[in-house]
Amino acid sequence: MKTPFMLTIVLALCLSLGAQTDKPAQDRHLAKLPAVDIQTIDGKVFNTSEIQNDGKPVIVSLWATWCKPCIAELLAIADEYEDWVEETGVKLYAVSIDDAKTSARVAPFVKGKGWDYTVLLDVNSDFKRAMNVNDVPYMCILNGKGEIVWQHTSYAPGSEQEVYEVVKRLAAEK
Repeated sequence: MKTPFMLTIVLALCLSLGAQTDKPAQDRHLAKLPAVDIQTIDGKVFNTSEIQNDGKPVIVSLWATWCKPCIAELLAIADEYEDWVEETGVKLYAVSIDDAKTSARVAPFVKGKGWDYTVLLDVNSDFKRAMNVNDVPYMCILNGKGEIVWQHTSYAPGSEQEVYEVVKRLAAEK
């Protein structure tokens, strides 16, 4: 049984969704990364506002040493990363959310994997909270202006190709 109240809610929802999708892409406000102090892998303070790549695309991945899907995603990208950098100039920042108890494992872990990423530590989860991220793996892609244009959580084998396609598109827009 449809009530007038339910029909009003459905109509309001449809109108609000339509208004959002009718907006031209260039008029939409794209979010930027919040400015939060975290650490480099060697313990120096690093503000996330410094995440940039001279107008080229940037991938930001929140991960942890205890997160198997996180590691699988970063390993899959590592296999292709050198080619991605050569073709698009992309840079990947891997932000570990390992806490104070497990953060000492990050540097040896990364070295053992041979990752060429810029690795940062968010030991207190300040950046994770500021990004409103609940689960890892979390990944977002920034355009040359530092705006978040794509994001996702979780990982399935092969989804790194979607990441690559977005990065290629952004590199071509420059």
